[in-house]
Amino acid sequence: MKRFEDKIVLVTGAARGIGQATAIRLATEGASVACVDLNVEGLAQTAAKLTELGAPHLVLECDVSD
Repeated sequence: MKRFEDKIVLVTGAARGIGQATAIRLATEGASVACVDLNVEGLAQTAAKLTELGAPHLVLECDVSD
């Protein structure tokens, strides 16, 4: 069993850098990932990587500072 199997996680800043790496790592550990960022192009790249992994995910363009 993977550490985050049957868990849903929300990752802000998921379009690049640490946020993207976190989303991918959590997905490899079995999590379903909700990816949030304002950078739509970066989110598309993150989503493509999660799709390659076969990981369930949701992508949301959102400003969490507002």
